[in-house]
Amino acid sequence: MHYDVVIVGAGPAGIFTALEMIRKDSKKKILIIEKGAPVDKRHCPKEETKVCVNCKPYCHITTGFSGAGAFSDGKLSLSYEVGGDLPEMIGKNKAQDYIDYTDKIYLEFGADEHVEGLENTGAIKDIRKHAIQGGLKLVDCPIRHLGTEKAQEIYFKIQEYILEHGVEIRFHCKAKDLLIEDNKVKAVEFEDMKTKEQMTVSADDIVIAAGRKGADWLKSLCTKHDINHRAGTVDIGVRVEVRNEVMEEVNNVLYESKLIGYVEPYRDKVRTFCQNPGGFVSQENYDNDLAVVNGHSYKERKSNNTNLAILSSHNFCAPFNQPIEYGKKVSELVNMLGNGKILVQRYGDILNGKRTWDKELSRSNVEPSLVDAVAGDLTAAIPYRPMTNILNFIAALDSVVPGFASPETLLYGPEVKFYSNKIILDEHFETSVKNLYCLGDSSGWTRGLMMASLMGVIMGQHLS
Repeated sequence: MHYDVVIVGAGPAGIFTALEMIRKDSKKKILIIEKGAPVDKRHCPKEETKVCVNCKPYCHITTGFSGAGAFSDGKLSLSYEVGGDLPEMIGKNKAQDYIDYTDKIYLEFGADEHVEGLENTGAIKDIRKHAIQGGLKLVDCPIRHLGTEKAQEIYFKIQEYILEHGVEIRFHCKAKDLLIEDNKVKAVEFEDMKTKEQMTVSADDIVIAAGRKGADWLKSLCTKHDINHRAGTVDIGVRVEVRNEVMEEVNNVLYESKLIGYVEPYRDKVRTFCQNPGGFVSQENYDNDLAVVNGHSYKERKSNNTNLAILSSHNFCAPFNQPIEYGKKVSELVNMLGNGKILVQRYGDILNGKRTWDKELSRSNVEPSLVDAVAGDLTAAIPYRPMTNILNFIAALDSVVPGFASPETLLYGPEVKFYSNKIILDEHFETSVKNLYCLGDSSGWTRGLMMASLMGVIMGQHLS
């Protein structure tokens, strides 16, 4: 079997590569290989069971058409300042132009026309002033909120559109290896997860868009086939949950406040990420039974709480070059303490040097939105340096959002981002292996829906 283009992964980067090729009237034969299910077949049973049942062979929240991001909060960041390092490669102006272009495509498929964070400039100035007083930087990025349920509708329309225009998608197929000869990629080897049949397809061009979940697999390919890459940053953090009343001003003005700080004593970069007003803390499972925490926000369904991630960024130097493995080990320790579940602890208990107990959670104003989280002690598993960074960042954030550093504020763990490996790419996103391209969060260059999508758009234009 031979195709002009084979795309590994049907997350935003892979989807928009195929979509843009269609929009440019490309006649090339395209195959997408996706480990998970079609978007309309993705369903998390936790909505009925109320507890994670650890779905096999993969988690429907992290795997399937539209990727992990579309099944979380469904937010499009409309500024080049947010979403990874791609602007460093292509330039800030070009990145912003492609954000605007890609945003219009989302609108064509039904995204909400309302953009959060454009009004209330006076209020934004006040928030920025308080951030400066706390030693933090506010990045007031406009947000187009799709909503978890609306995102699924939008990606279903995109899925049907590309299928109707001749793109072949093989679901429930797991990519395993590449065939490379004379430093040129020739084919992809993959397995049908239902029949266990082993298959090989050749292609003129192969695009790896495996998402954050595929970062470890891509790292193994780079090592095996000498694809140029370097160790990147690993983000270790927690998901913080407070009452909506505490975050009300920021939620109303910005919807998502993106704050960055370099707190004492280590001056590591610490940032907020994925804020969900009225949202729900959620659990995601990786293939090795690793449970990590995330957050969802819906258009209609709301909770009494706001959740957001606080992430501490770490770079390692020689002789250590395995940041993904480091993040996994931290996550495994937290999972061990929670018996495979997400761990939750009150901020005040951490400061008092004690674990949190279930009876203490039941007395709090903040009722956990992740009902099966296990009360315990995050500090027994998360290393001292990132935990110190997180606690000091929360204290600084209290000057922006009074009450954020309340003793009852909940911290869930682990929240670790597995996009650490950074692939060396040229201006067309080609790797050191000819005709092999790499996109999206697995490449290490993007973080989030918009940047991954626009990387796919640029790829699609190049391959058309």
